[in-house]
Amino acid sequence: MQQITVKEVEYLAHSLAKNMMSYDEPIPDFSTRFPNILESCLATPFQSFGGKSLYPDFVSKASILFYLMVKNHPFQNGNKRIAMTSLFLFLFKNNKWLKVDTKELYDFTMWIAQSSPKFKAETVNAIEKFIKSYMIET
Repeated sequence: MQQITVKEVEYLAHSLAKNMMSYDEPIPDFSTRFPNILESCLATPFQSFGGKSLYPDFVSKASILFYLMVKNHPFQNGNKRIAMTSLFLFLFKNNKWLKVDTKELYDFTMWIAQSSPKFKAETVNAIEKFIKSYMIET
C-alpha cells in the first residue's frame, strides 16, 4: 500500500487545492503550516500496536487520513480543500478513486468539519461507508 508524503502534499495536494479550488479565503503558503500536525496526520493511518495495525485495511486508513486532515487543521486555512485533494492523492497512488458528485463530497466534508470530536469513532465509520459507497478501481 502506497503512503503519501509531506512532499507530495506540498507539491500536489496543496498546489491543486490552492489553484483549482478557489474560494473567498486564499490558502496560505505551504511553509506556514503548523509544525508536525501534517506529519502526524499522514503517519497515523499506518500506526500499529503490538504488531497489529490500528487501521488494518485500505478504507480504514483512507478514512482516518481524511478525518485527521479535516479536523486537526494542519494549515492556517484551506484544510478541507487540502484534505479532499490529499484523499484523492492517496486513492490515486493506490489505483482507486471516488466517483462522487462534487456537491455531495463538499457537503460531506463540511459535515465532518462540523462534527463533534466526541463522536470521532462514529464520524470515521461514516467516512468509511462514504468511501466504500463511491470508491472505484482505476
